[in-house]
Amino acid sequence: MPTILGQNQYGKAENRVVKITRDGTGGTHHIKDLNVSVALSGDMDDVHYSGSNASVLPTDTTKNTVYAFAKEYGIESAEQFGIHLARHFVTSQEPIHQARIRIEEYAWERIGTDKSQHSFVRKGQETRVAQITFDGEKWQVISGLRDLTVLNSTDSEFWGYVKDKYTTLQEAYDRILATEVSAKWRYNWSSEAEPMPDWDESYEQAKTHMLQAFAETYSLSLQQTMYQMGARVIDSRGEIDEIRFSLPNKHHFLVDLEPFGLKNDVADGAVYFAADRPYGLIEATVLRDGAEPRIPVDLTNL
Repeated sequence: MPTILGQNQYGKAENRVVKITRDGTGGTHHIKDLNVSVALSGDMDDVHYSGSNASVLPTDTTKNTVYAFAKEYGIESAEQFGIHLARHFVTSQEPIHQARIRIEEYAWERIGTDKSQHSFVRKGQETRVAQITFDGEKWQVISGLRDLTVLNSTDSEFWGYVKDKYTTLQEAYDRILATEVSAKWRYNWSSEAEPMPDWDESYEQAKTHMLQAFAETYSLSLQQTMYQMGARVIDSRGEIDEIRFSLPNKHHFLVDLEPFGLKNDVADGAVYFAADRPYGLIEATVLRDGAEPRIPVDLTNL
């Protein structure tokens, strides 16, 4: 049976790069900690069909470029660093038609004693992520976060759902709502002829709007809360056209304490069992009216 080559890419994945910047006096240090994955595609038929490497930039070279660019350009933000890399690979190598740069950023904060401005502790709230794609003409920048665990201890209900002979879940009128937020949002910036967003400011504001919506929504379902989180971001940030969520429902079930002669009453301070699996998984995309959905589904685990 005849075969043909389909979509393909190659590159060096998970290049860990840590950049330390010192201020003018050298006393205060700043740290950027990234995990950078490079994927290149283009005129690569020959290497697949015949093994000819004439069009192949070695993956080791892409690794070296990541470290060299961290020194040459610095790391202003994950997005800006990815833009530098993607532009370089597409414009410097004729066979390469598209570059995709995926970045995870691990945040640190300064311990900040009177005697030390160079000691840090790893922040544990979330991992910042970004994907930058460039085809020589247009850009697509997708930012986001994962592992952001949030919880409302009240103001959440779940009732009125479909019931059949297999349904055992009891309706809840005052429950814990908890999830681990994975969110990716797409910027409408696509050309260097347009003003570039302030990537750090946009990230921090998008995160803030999501958290505020989570905290302020009286929830009748995780779907409702998720939509409010996305709508708040789209309504508040004009540079963002689309946001995609993947929210596992981190279930908390009331413990049956009746065998011990104890009443486990929500109104009187309840005890819960936090179940890790199985879990409900709620996913959706929120779009600006008129925008086309363009965030790939496979970005869920970016």
